[in-house]
Amino acid sequence: MRYWLMKTEPDAFSIDDLKRLKKDAWSGVRNYQARNFMKEMRLGDLVLFYHSSTTPPGVAGLAKVVALAHPDETQFEKKGKYFDPKATKAKPIWHCVDVGFVKKFPRLIPLDELRGVKALKDMVLLRRGSRLSVQPVTEKEFDGIIKLSQL
Repeated sequence: MRYWLMKTEPDAFSIDDLKRLKKDAWSGVRNYQARNFMKEMRLGDLVLFYHSSTTPPGVAGLAKVVALAHPDETQFEKKGKYFDPKATKAKPIWHCVDVGFVKKFPRLIPLDELRGVKALKDMVLLRRGSRLSVQPVTEKEFDGIIKLSQL
């Protein structure tokens, strides 16, 4: 099993939205490295669900990968925000996975709190300039955040 962190703006799609829907496609990602990480994901991989562009940003809960990478349909929606004119059904450029709801944490674990945990110091999320919306997390980092969620 591998572990991941996926960022979303809660006013666009929150942990509560995923809880209500049970599962959804993680569509609209337009960064090649983030796309490639989704292509590496396997069924059952666990995901730290991160609320970004909010005050405070932080980890809101857990999700899991419930469908492997497949073409992101939003790339074909001509009037959509994520349309890509270079993408075709025969040669899609963008892929996404489906994630399913696992758990909403009793509290949001804010970014500032994560920065204060020595065991997380090498986490991709905490690196200067890190903006990736999909990123790998080590088992040690994942376990550390799970422990924080129980405080």
